[in-house]
Amino acid sequence: MVSIIMGSDSDLPVMRQAAEILQQLGVPVEVSIVSAHRTPERMFDFARHAHLRGVKVVIAGAGGAAHLPGMVASLSPLPVIGVPVKSSNSLDGWDSLLSIVQMPNGVPVATVAVNAAKNAGILAAQILAVADPHLQQRLIAYKQSLEAEVMAKAERLESETWQVL
Repeated sequence: MVSIIMGSDSDLPVMRQAAEILQQLGVPVEVSIVSAHRTPERMFDFARHAHLRGVKVVIAGAGGAAHLPGMVASLSPLPVIGVPVKSSNSLDGWDSLLSIVQMPNGVPVATVAVNAAKNAGILAAQILAVADPHLQQRLIAYKQSLEAEVMAKAERLESETWQVL
């Protein structure tokens, strides 16, 4: 199971992308709000016990100061993927990105691009697929569908008024 957490429900439009791709790939998910600043005890409890509940990977989205991914990673034995969220109080998402990516040695957080929760979901599935050949096959099929989509667009573009160089 992948746990998707965020500091506020205002992050849900971004974080929903992770849940959607994981569901598409057949990976069970749970989604919740766990604020590092407003509910620190809830965050401590979540981080210390998620692995005991069967969670295998955590995706943590956060805007502004973005302490949630790093704090969870400091307390949990699970891999944590941070999603910097461009929020109403952020500096175009740069503050969140830098807060998540600049973790000290010993407390890693895998980090995706600002608002790239879909990539976080795919990365979580890839982590799980190391030990799940059926999930690995679904990921291969997904990536093949991306290739087919691009090839169809290329053919459509090339058949119009554009010339291939």
